Amino acid sequence: MTNGNGKGHEIRRLFEAAEEEGSLSPEALAALAALDIGAQIQAGLGVGVDDVQASEVVLVTIMPDDSGSIRFSGNADLLREGHNTVVEALASSKQKDSILAHTRYLNGFVLYPYRPVALAERMTVKNYDPTLGTPLYDQTVVLLGTVIAKTQEFAQSGVPVRSVTLILTDGADQGSCKAKASDVRVLVRDMLASEQHIVAAMGIDDGHTPFRDVFRAMGIEDRWILTPRSDVGEIRRAFRMFSQSAMRASQHAGFSRAAAGGFLG
Repeated sequence: MTNGNGKGHEIRRLFEAAEEEGSLSPEALAALAALDIGAQIQAGLGVGVDDVQASEVVLVTIMPDDSGSIRFSGNADLLREGHNTVVEALASSKQKDSILAHTRYLNGFVLYPYRPVALAERMTVKNYDPTLGTPLYDQTVVLLGTVIAKTQEFAQSGVPVRSVTLILTDGADQGSCKAKASDVRVLVRDMLASEQHIVAAMGIDDGHTPFRDVFRAMGIEDRWILTPRSDVGEIRRAFRMFSQSAMRASQHAGFSRAAAGGFLG
């Protein structure tokens, strides 16, 4: 996990520290190290720990699909609206000062790195133009690696951290060159074992992809899987459900996975 500016070494040190503390397994560390994604992860880390005054932090991380099929199915506006609705709900909550948000599109474009949710950039027709492919496994490893690295940054400073992550796609993996579903699964497994993280996924119906099977293979629990039809009302409802789950997760007393309850709870 290297790159020319040395940032990859900093990321690797964070992961090695997480392994030493027992929050990251050797298997997960190996999966992250093998993919050489330090620079991509660094691009999402954003605000420094010393610049966050909250006594505890919630990381809300979203990966909207920017593949061409989103445009062809007429769902681009709905994804923009859904992301923005989540951000606005969190930015107006009582917990807003403790929430950091980060959005990275499915093909790797960082809309904004971790920053206070009130400063999160909105998705617009200018910054979201879904025309690309679906490297679902490659980019989910990058996304979850970013969550793990940011969590470790705060943990090393003694700041309690929780996270809620949403992966959005309207198709199965097409184009991943480095990662497999099993690589994603070991990361999700370690994150869930810590009881600090929620990893959710939304599969927008394309008429043939078995999204529950796809997401289960990635280690995502059934209760955190949403499968709306390619329909305005269904997609909006799915985003509302995620927004409500993120709001619950931002409230310290109600964070535990059991209390959060999942989308079906």
